[in-house]
Amino acid sequence: MKNWKARKTLLIVGEGYDEVAFLNHLKQFPGVCGQGVEITIKNARGKGAAGVIDCAIKLQANAAYDSVAVLLDTDTDWNAKVEKLAKQKKIQVLPSEPCLEAMLLRVIGKSPAVGKDLKKQFDPYVQNDGTRREDYQQHFGLAVLQGARHREPTIDGLLALLGI
Repeated sequence: MKNWKARKTLLIVGEGYDEVAFLNHLKQFPGVCGQGVEITIKNARGKGAAGVIDCAIKLQANAAYDSVAVLLDTDTDWNAKVEKLAKQKKIQVLPSEPCLEAMLLRVIGKSPAVGKDLKKQFDPYVQNDGTRREDYQQHFGLAVLQGARHREPTIDGLLALLGI
């Protein structure tokens, strides 16, 4: 008979398809949550920071997770009220300032442009499609991300959450 061992569970809600693809990219690194943590990644499908927190609260209510985190952009709906709600619900917020694309451009040493051109500026680094996990491999390997930990608190928080 096999020994049954309780597993810890972690829910991470990404704001949109790019966040989910990036989170799935991180999840495939060797040693991620090697301590027997089961990671569930869900997509809030946009809706700004408040929508992401709301989505996490609903998912949290439907299943008992040991910990819950969200990866969201700070450019829409991110304010003290939303932050307070996340704290009350014990949701760890991993904010991308002002958005995931800008943060990841900084990770690889690029200075992101301000405004709507961020996606266009970011696209060449993810084969013009940030919605697929495999497209993050070339420019956002583990060594690159670990090298950016000291200057990008959200990357540090994500890697720490995943046990790497």
